[in-house]
Amino acid sequence: MTVRRCIPWPDKRLRTVADPVAEITEDTRAIWQDMIDTMEAMPGVGLAAPQIGIMQRLAVVDASSERGQAIRMANPEILHASVEFREHEEASPNLPGVSASIVRPRAVTVRFIDETGTIKERDLVGLWATSVQHQIDHLNGKLYFHHLSKTKRDILLRRAKKLKG
Repeated sequence: MTVRRCIPWPDKRLRTVADPVAEITEDTRAIWQDMIDTMEAMPGVGLAAPQIGIMQRLAVVDASSERGQAIRMANPEILHASVEFREHEEASPNLPGVSASIVRPRAVTVRFIDETGTIKERDLVGLWATSVQHQIDHLNGKLYFHHLSKTKRDILLRRAKKLKG
């Protein structure tokens, strides 16, 4: 079990678009396993590779109540998002101590490459959908607070800075 350190905001890598994954290798599978170990240690429901300083379009999501159901994704992309929305309190280990209520589509269809190198499509709903959207934001160099108004974002970042000491 390898738990990786989550890099702190405002590290430039958190604001950079991650590189596409060309093929699934043993190194890719090892990174995914470290990501799952890190996600479980937080505990969290998802993690994107840039959060641990790896600039590849890799993400893991596990919003199951029993755990151990992680979906490993390379190059995930949203194909369809529902018109119905849901609000959820989101946070990030890259900016500890603060969170915000974010409104996102309640359900999404996501396409990705799985651990076998196969292109898959999955329909995700509720927390699964929220988490995959959150992870894709990370892969695109954005954090959840980018969905807030400038005023709310500034308040959140000032609070985070104060907590950091």
